[in-house]
Amino acid sequence: MMTNAIEIVTPDLCDAHPEVAVLDPLFANFGGLEAFYGPIRTIKCFEDNSMVKQAVAEPGNGAVLVVDAGGSHRCAMLGDMLAEQAVANGWAGVVMYGCVRDVDILAALPIGVQALGSHPRKSEKRGEGQRDIDVTFAGVTLKPGQWLYADNNGIIVAEHELPLS
Repeated sequence: MMTNAIEIVTPDLCDAHPEVAVLDPLFANFGGLEAFYGPIRTIKCFEDNSMVKQAVAEPGNGAVLVVDAGGSHRCAMLGDMLAEQAVANGWAGVVMYGCVRDVDILAALPIGVQALGSHPRKSEKRGEGQRDIDVTFAGVTLKPGQWLYADNNGIIVAEHELPLS
């Protein structure tokens, strides 16, 4: 299982690995871990977080859950209960191309969470969405199995795990 004991500095990783992809600077940190990394697992859904709920209930094994929520600013796709479940199941972080809520609680949890913003309204629960597919947002296509590194400087994606020494 991955740990975040080693400091992640995305500018240093970009300098050492110019081939990495860099997501457009759209995201803000909401989680208790400001830096996180891990292999990517994906969900594509719109204003329905059923698949997010399903994923965080499964073992994360240090992975980062990347959610293409269509960039919606009309509801939250992750809140305190799902984030707490993600922590309990070993997820390293969540990158939400959409909104989150319960931000004061998210900030106290030992998990990385980056999202477009916060919204107090919960999402629908219709069981819609897709998992483990390529998703494209913020100028980058993210694929299951790639590695994501995030900190206050931004989010980068590599084809394989990068050395952090």
